[in-house]
Order: sequence, then C-alpha cells, then structure tokens
Amino acid sequence: MPADLARLYDDHARALFALALNLTRRDADARDVLQEVFRRLAARPELLDGVENPRAFLLRLAHNQSIDLLRRRNTREKSDTASTGEPSTGHPFAASERADEEGFRRALAAALVELPPEQRAVVHLKLWEEATFEEIAGILDISPNTAASRYRYAIDKLRGRLRPLYNEIKDLWTTSNNS
Repeated sequence: MPADLARLYDDHARALFALALNLTRRDADARDVLQEVFRRLAARPELLDGVENPRAFLLRLAHNQSIDLLRRRNTREKSDTASTGEPSTGHPFAASERADEEGFRRALAAALVELPPEQRAVVHLKLWEEATFEEIAGILDISPNTAASRYRYAIDKLRGRLRPLYNEIKDLWTTSNNS
C-alpha cells in the first residue's frame, strides 16, 4: 500500500467505517465497504488527483458503496424471502451491560433503521461527523437545502419514534425522585 494510501486509511478509516455501519447496519457489510473504498483507491490512485478535501471525498465513496451494497442486499433478501418465506436477520448494535442503555440503543437502532438511507446518511454526517449542510451536500452530491430538509425530516421522525421511550424514562425518573 503506498504511503499516502496508508496515511489516508489511518486518518479516515474510522469515519468511513462508522458511516458505512450506520447505513448498512451490519459490521461485516461496513468492513466490506471500507475494504472496497481502499481497494478502488489502490487500483486507481488517480481518483485522488485534484481532491481538495480527502475526508469528504472518501466519505462520498463510502456512502456510494454503502448504497450500492444496500441495493444488492435488498435484491438478495427479496429473493431469499421469496424462496424461503422468511426474511434474513441481522443485529443493529452491540449489546450493552446496562439494561436502560441497552433499551435505548435498541430503540435508537430501530428508529434509525426506519429512516430512508438518504436521511440516515445525512443524520450520520451531521451528528457523528459534525459536517455542515454545505459539506454534506458536497459529500452526497445534493444541494445544501436538500441536506437540511433530509436532516429535519429525519430528526422529526426520530423524535416521534423515540418520544414514548423519553416519556417512559421521564415518568420513571419523576416517580423515583418523588418517593
């Protein structure tokens, strides 16, 4: 691996993996996405020629690769479901030792999975990568207004989906503090 590619990997692999995991929801798929991004760069280093923001460029590659993988997976799962009558399964997040944290992780994972991949990508880039809407627009090849709209719609959906859990926790906390 050329030194520049090794440096890019060291500097950006965690962010690319996190985005891919958020989109694909499977550790093995996220690893495949990461491997494919760097395999492509190793095979065609000229892809980096003239790139001003390597992180944004790599995030865009990881996003595109994740979407391609999701499309292939959906096609494969539809085929599997049609042939066996049962959908295949996967796990959303790693288990936690604390029950309340585990419940929240499950609820958040379920809420995130319900988002369309386009909204999930924007949420990930905004919250975990702390990207601006302008940066997100460049990474995903959409307008800043579209990025902002997708984020707003996603947050509204997450808020609605997680509101019952929030109310339950708030009620439990209020009850335990009043006792």
